Amino acid sequence: MKIRLEEEKDYFEVENLNRNAFWNIYRPGAYEHFIVHNLRIDDSYIKNLAYVIEDGDKIIGNINYSVGRIDYENSSEDAVVLGPLAIDNSYQKQGFGSELIEYTLKLAEKEDIPFVIVIGDENYYSRFGFESASKYNIYLEGTELDEENPFFMIKIFDETKISGELGIFHNPDVFDVDENGLDEFDRQFEFKEKLILEGQLGV
Repeated sequence: MKIRLEEEKDYFEVENLNRNAFWNIYRPGAYEHFIVHNLRIDDSYIKNLAYVIEDGDKIIGNINYSVGRIDYENSSEDAVVLGPLAIDNSYQKQGFGSELIEYTLKLAEKEDIPFVIVIGDENYYSRFGFESASKYNIYLEGTELDEENPFFMIKIFDETKISGELGIFHNPDVFDVDENGLDEFDRQFEFKEKLILEGQLGV
């Protein structure tokens, strides 16, 4: 297995990997491959933290980071967010996602990124040192301030950069998916049926 920076020649393979990994998981079809595609041409994209993991010549996983924003009462600051992260369906639950996360988090710390935010499974990400962001008075846009949102998490490298002031995190705009653009983009991939399944968001 080899971990390396993503290259332009990898783009379609990585997008297809994300599409397959997320298809019908959180919603009918998937958004993540379109987000990955759009991230690469967005100002929020952190290119030097976009890594893939290979088994021979096959890319079996990838990870992305981008820059969102935390708004406070009288100020705002950049905030790095992890994702999308995808592992090929045939290689899931074998530790390859953990390898990518651990490898890139070490790089993020070396680059003096003070903290990283993630939206995901708290049972999974807690093993890498992520905690509920509400512990530090940081909340995800659109969620209630008086409710615990364990899926919205933060890993802190430099506690001196955490003010404790009430902050609202906003994902990069590129995470807001245009459905028409997605449908057009999807035409270049193999047809897959969109299904409404139990466990999807809102189902």
